[in-house]
Amino acid sequence: MAFSGLRKQINKANQYMNEKIGGAEGTKLDDDFVEMEKRTDITYELVDELQLKTKEYLQPNPTARAKMAAVKGISKLSGQAKASTYPQPEGVLGECMATYGRKLGEDNIFAQSLMEAGESLKQMADIKYSLDDNVKQNFLEPLHHLQTKDLKEVMHHRKKLQGRRLDFDCKKRKQSKGSNISDDEIKMAEDKFAESLHLAQMGMHNLLENDVEQVSQLSTFADCLYDYHRQCSEILKNLCETLEEKKQEAASRPKKEFNPKTLHDLQLHLDSSDGINHHGNDGINGTRIGPPPPYFPPAPAQPYPPASPLPSPMKTSPARSPTAQAAYCQALYDFDPENPGELGFKEGDKITLMKK
Repeated sequence: MAFSGLRKQINKANQYMNEKIGGAEGTKLDDDFVEMEKRTDITYELVDELQLKTKEYLQPNPTARAKMAAVKGISKLSGQAKASTYPQPEGVLGECMATYGRKLGEDNIFAQSLMEAGESLKQMADIKYSLDDNVKQNFLEPLHHLQTKDLKEVMHHRKKLQGRRLDFDCKKRKQSKGSNISDDEIKMAEDKFAESLHLAQMGMHNLLENDVEQVSQLSTFADCLYDYHRQCSEILKNLCETLEEKKQEAASRPKKEFNPKTLHDLQLHLDSSDGINHHGNDGINGTRIGPPPPYFPPAPAQPYPPASPLPSPMKTSPARSPTAQAAYCQALYDFDPENPGELGFKEGDKITLMKK
């Protein structure tokens, strides 16, 4: 840095400290300029915040955004470009529905409905990807250009204006105190101050009066949203009509009769498939031939009356006869004897167990 430049920096710091601490008066700009500065600051914050919130709207999952940013940063460091696509929630949900619909089977109406809904959601995800591309190209990129070029240039002129004002005020203050500051130096500082003031005013004016371009970009963003929601509404309308047809089909389909198996049925099935000879009429390799053997449930245990020193008249009652206490079973199906010694019976017959 040249000596003149260093002296200018010292003058700016000196004037700044005198204004903040010593109460020195600097050159005051008019209210219109102050208002333009305020609106420019608001526009700068607006552009930065609008880009951030638009990206959050298009990609609402912060974890996925952080992962994509990490992958992008690693790929830049390694020199390998890796494409990372944001997982749209409609696509994730649609893939889940379609997958389980295929697992349930295409002959199931509910499975067919799941597959229809899944395909519709995946179509909406594809439209969402198109929305992302359109918004980034027609809305976010112009905002980024405005931030990195026009706003940056305006902020540069404002910063330069502030520095030149401090230098001009410092030299003028020193001259008034008897310092050896020539009029030419004061004149040169004033000319630079006036030049920066003109550039800053023109830059802020052009930025703040550029409503046509900014409204056009906002209109393009609204058109992208409208087109996205219009296509999604058409897909959802078709889906609702399809699901209504599926509901009518499910309601008109006759219900199949179903008789749940009992524990006895399961036991008989196990007995008939274990390959053990229960009746002596098994075939080759333990294969049973003929109907399965009857199932005799065990007789309920008869409680014995407590001992009593007095005779009880109930012991001689006909209701306590050996015949009434004998164990029996009821046949569940017909059985025709095929071998000597086998007992034949019909369904519903009661078979008394005479001897254990």
